[in-house]
Amino acid sequence: MWYRLMGIVSLAVLCVTGGEANAGEGRETGNSPRRAPILIGLDADLSSGSAESGLAIRRGIELALDEINAGGGVLGRPLGLVVRDHHGNPTRGIDNIIELSGMPDLVAVVGGLHTPVAMAELPAIHKHRVIYLGPWAAGTPVVDNGYSPNFVFRISVRDSLAGGYLIDQALARGFKHPALLLENTGWGRSNEKAMNTALSHHGMAPTTTQWLNWGAKKVSDQLQAVEASGADVVMLVTNAPEGAVVIKTLADLPEERRMPVISHWGITGGSFFQDTRDVLPKTDLMFLQTFSFLATASEPRSATVAEAYITRYDDCDTLAHIKSPVGTAHAYDLVHLLARAIRIAGSTDRSRVRDALEQIQHHPGLVRNYAPPFTPTRHDALTRADFHLARFDENGVIRRITP
Repeated sequence: MWYRLMGIVSLAVLCVTGGEANAGEGRETGNSPRRAPILIGLDADLSSGSAESGLAIRRGIELALDEINAGGGVLGRPLGLVVRDHHGNPTRGIDNIIELSGMPDLVAVVGGLHTPVAMAELPAIHKHRVIYLGPWAAGTPVVDNGYSPNFVFRISVRDSLAGGYLIDQALARGFKHPALLLENTGWGRSNEKAMNTALSHHGMAPTTTQWLNWGAKKVSDQLQAVEASGADVVMLVTNAPEGAVVIKTLADLPEERRMPVISHWGITGGSFFQDTRDVLPKTDLMFLQTFSFLATASEPRSATVAEAYITRYDDCDTLAHIKSPVGTAHAYDLVHLLARAIRIAGSTDRSRVRDALEQIQHHPGLVRNYAPPFTPTRHDALTRADFHLARFDENGVIRRITP
């Protein structure tokens, strides 16, 4: 029950979700004893094809804020959340970064699933020197962006590692002729580079590389080209809407022509399962993940966060109903690391907090124990050791595949 009470306080007092940022709320005015909250922004897709990922990230932030604020906040101030929806649109994302960075009490922005949005936002992030925390977008150049100082920190997959991992998993399962089916964005191109590099280490190349655009409704031409190339497995890099089209098209083929699919995790950030549940049993689909509340249910920290989640959110009553768990877990850890950095800096000055994120030596997180999470030369916190493959079960629950 105490989690539920904290949730109400966090949402009603500290969370701003649209329009004006309620400039007078929580600030010291006259004899008011309250202090203005230290603000964290959320800039993600909350209403379009990958809205489930945005919701998962938001919930990870909220669960971390509940814990931090129950412990007295940071520097004697509560933490608050300001939410903006970029709808997967890079232009809207840039506008959100500019708006959020103009809020004087805002220290950092937590991003969303879309690498193309994050890439488009990089100039604004660094012009306004606002810390950007990445819990999902996996494109390598999001972090390796050429800016110094670099204001981007990520707990997520890094495509230069993920592409190699997925290729190695395919080869370990006996596939010898992988074809690449990639979305035509910076994220897809990041994976093309990583997968080709991995294949070249084995003296191999993809049988073909096929591209599809955002919003694609037809992929039969690409799949015909994949089949004609002699491929025995499809390496898929798409988000949920386009991934659903691919799986439905595969399922319509005769059984002997349905190739297995090993996918990046973009398909798990939207309504992919709901859109494919009737045909998914006809296909062989595996996909990348980094965290599972089910697999870590016996670990105290995971159990505590899962209990808080189930208590706080009315649409979830079991561990199996926690959707897009990687988004929640990554965002939760990022907010706790940000709070530690603010304490180390002794300030909400963004540049000082940025420097402090590189100084944290150890943090016992939900996804892993970080030792350290970041350094001056490494702003990605996860490694290949954090990756695993998973499947949807018949109820849409993401279940880890035993190696």
